[in-house]
Amino acid sequence: MTEHAVARLEQLDPQRPLRVQAGSEEMILVRQGDRVHAYQGNCPHAGAPLDEGLICGGLLVCPWHKAAFAIDEGAVCEPPALADLRRYPARVKDGEIWVDDHPLPHPEPPRHSDARCFVVIGAGAAGSAAVATLLAHGFGGRLVWIDQERQPAYDRTALSKFVIAGQMPADEVPALLEADQLRKGQLERCMGKVRALDVKKRQVTLADGKRIDYDAALLATGGKPQRPDLPGVELAGVMTLRSRDDAARLLDATEPGQPVVIVGDGFIGLEAASALHAYGAQVHVVTRHEVPLGKQLGERIGRSIRALHERKGVVFHGPTEVERFIGDEQVEGVLLANGEQLTTRLVLLGTGVTPATAFVQGLPLAEDRSLKVDAELHAGERLWAAGDIATFPLTGRPVRIEHWRLAQQQGVIAAANMLGEQRRYADVPFFWTYQHGRTYEVLGHAQDWDRIEFVGEPESGDFIALQCVGEQVEAVIAKGYSDAMAELSQRMKRPLNLQEALKLIG
Repeated sequence: MTEHAVARLEQLDPQRPLRVQAGSEEMILVRQGDRVHAYQGNCPHAGAPLDEGLICGGLLVCPWHKAAFAIDEGAVCEPPALADLRRYPARVKDGEIWVDDHPLPHPEPPRHSDARCFVVIGAGAAGSAAVATLLAHGFGGRLVWIDQERQPAYDRTALSKFVIAGQMPADEVPALLEADQLRKGQLERCMGKVRALDVKKRQVTLADGKRIDYDAALLATGGKPQRPDLPGVELAGVMTLRSRDDAARLLDATEPGQPVVIVGDGFIGLEAASALHAYGAQVHVVTRHEVPLGKQLGERIGRSIRALHERKGVVFHGPTEVERFIGDEQVEGVLLANGEQLTTRLVLLGTGVTPATAFVQGLPLAEDRSLKVDAELHAGERLWAAGDIATFPLTGRPVRIEHWRLAQQQGVIAAANMLGEQRRYADVPFFWTYQHGRTYEVLGHAQDWDRIEFVGEPESGDFIALQCVGEQVEAVIAKGYSDAMAELSQRMKRPLNLQEALKLIG
């Protein structure tokens, strides 16, 4: 046991952690009245410096992706982090803060004998969060985790942001769960494709014929990239981006200085445009819209994002659509409906996803192939669904939201409910996009908004934009304003009017 005097109590801000060094350990100090807690210095999700986070409502909110931790014990309360903060002994003596550089042991929940079998299908955001929650809550029964990928449970958000930019090898994409988390309980990882799930029999059948009877199951299979029904769409070189293998193939086919055509101007399409441009490709984006992301973010922000891409050299074609892909075996060009023809040997389809639900038997599917769930994410008897495949009630209206962190939030809730809780989604949707070195964040989900109030200028620097219905704030879009976005991530759990939001932003 080695203690170090690292700071004075009066140095600590009640709203901001203080980073200190204790021997070889970097950590943060968090003040709670006259008590001080010491935790690891960086977020377990993506390594964000937690001393740049904000303390509000008893939670420490990560400055990058809005993970939240309880300040009294470091327990993770909101994803994308799926692990508690490492704790260190800390004490205050005569106004001096002393910490030990050896972490405290992590308390393990009791694991009682349990004859039940739980099945989680899918190892993306929702499935990984569910498995982490079941294990952290001490589930002692058999837990079967099924996924098609050889190395599942990784941070898919890195693919379109960093892997295809050549900034991160595909096999080094961060895992969502640590090795010690996976050693808990009776976890069985199963690589395979689910051929059928029989809701009445409560049975899963894999493609190889293996059958698994379950007591409770979570469907978290996400979405399958859509390939539009167009001539030439199956030619070599016409690709989609969903998995680590997809990203590796796309990067291998990309040649600096050569043209790449991206079909679609949604978040994935624009992130890929930014990343492939960073790799050195000549990037062309085919878009149906004059203003990308105008429906989601508003025309002013959409125009500023398009202008950012164009300043970097990305060329937009549209509003138009693809008529056909040209080539014999390998794609050689793209013919557009406006008569334009683009020469390329590489096309990336950013044309959306379809819920991966074809294997579900005994439940009606919505028109978009999603599963309708109730407020507790029930899809059927002893069956839950979370993430891209789930249409769920949000503020009284059914919605399906394809956001990474929301899928994690739902995975946590579904897992808790599998264990007998009755939790409902009462959080704030959040996602971020990274384009040409800039991060844009979105809190909330504005389905119908009639005005946007701006603080700052999206054309020239940091800004916050409040999407409102009348005086009610429905969603917030920002570049910068980290503290305000951290506080809003908690405050927006309750109705928020425009004037209160503006005061909070300051």
